Amino acid sequence: MSAPDWSQMTRVFGRIGLLSFGGPAAQIALMHRELVETRDWLSEQSYLRALSLCMLLPGPEAMQLATYAGWRLRGVAGGVLAGLLFVVPGAIVIAVLALLYASYGQLPAVQDAFVGIKAAVIVVVFQALRKVAGKALIGVSGAVLATLAFVALFAFAVPFPFIIIAAGMFGMWHAPAQADLLETTPVQAHPVRTAVVWGALWVAPLAVVWLLDASFLLALGLFFSKLAVVTFGGAYAVLGYMTQTVVSDLGWITADQMIDALGLAETTPGPLILVTEFVALLAGHAQSGVEGALLAGLMALWVTFCPCFLWIFLAGPYLERLSAQPRLAGALQAITAAVVGVIANLTLWFALHVWFAQVGHAGGIALPLPVWSSIDPLALALTALAAVLMLGLRMGFVAAMGILAVCALVAGMI
Repeated sequence: MSAPDWSQMTRVFGRIGLLSFGGPAAQIALMHRELVETRDWLSEQSYLRALSLCMLLPGPEAMQLATYAGWRLRGVAGGVLAGLLFVVPGAIVIAVLALLYASYGQLPAVQDAFVGIKAAVIVVVFQALRKVAGKALIGVSGAVLATLAFVALFAFAVPFPFIIIAAGMFGMWHAPAQADLLETTPVQAHPVRTAVVWGALWVAPLAVVWLLDASFLLALGLFFSKLAVVTFGGAYAVLGYMTQTVVSDLGWITADQMIDALGLAETTPGPLILVTEFVALLAGHAQSGVEGALLAGLMALWVTFCPCFLWIFLAGPYLERLSAQPRLAGALQAITAAVVGVIANLTLWFALHVWFAQVGHAGGIALPLPVWSSIDPLALALTALAAVLMLGLRMGFVAAMGILAVCALVAGMI
């Protein structure tokens, strides 16, 4: 098929950005439906290879997958368009909610509505997990890798990079020495120019605030730049580190504010790493009101997502060439299978924290154990209703989310 025109690109990737609720699992499934199943803009294998690449890179994998898809379709400009359309809708929503939160407190009615929204998210993530698993798990070894990845993360909190490296090494070892090589399309790459241009764009606002002696914005920009480099495996991989730094070490926000920030980010479109924008907005508001909040939010967005474009535009041109090598193709296939276990872990982790007010850990291991006395019957009932609406009646996520949010609001009023 010929490359889509710019109006098609804007319409499709804009739709993805507006409907990208539910975290990376749901977002990956949504893009698969839009780009592979409905429009055939990407092949199944190309999509899965790109997903494996994005899981290896630091930063939000779903946003980088959208950027890669846009780059494959319309070059660098297409990648920028797709990446921005994936991030901007959620960033606008987060900015509005953060400013309301900073001005009016915890917004009890909004918190009530979030119980219903989170119930819908649990079901949509389950749907996404089922679909991605069906596409990515090939043979017994794929299922075993996914299971081992899930157990390692869920029960023992094995670091995500170790799981990816181990899966890749297994895939390389297990792959045949000789295999039919994939046909690759030559892609013109300019790695030095790409690194210089996007590296300069990344550091430009840091240089500006340094020249202006804006110490808070410089500290904020440097911290979130560091976070952008170590965010392997999505936002959950660095939430502990970020919380420790912004709450305990720097004192920018309180622990309660951090929890609320995560809750808001989980229920808005776009990548969960937009929680960095929320944190920056609250910290900036505490420093110098609305103007400070907006400047801090923009700085966090820039240094969080500009590196994502750098990674994709550097690595993207070499993906098919690398995937055509039998052992590297085997490594990517194994990593894709392990990713299913990673998504399953996030799904169950999220469900436990919605259904229970308190989740502890078993002695000596990281296995999450809910405190049964803290169970939330309303959250369970709303999740069951979400399952009926979305799995039984096949209602769309947005419509179901609206119904569940209204139900949660009514229950909160009662």
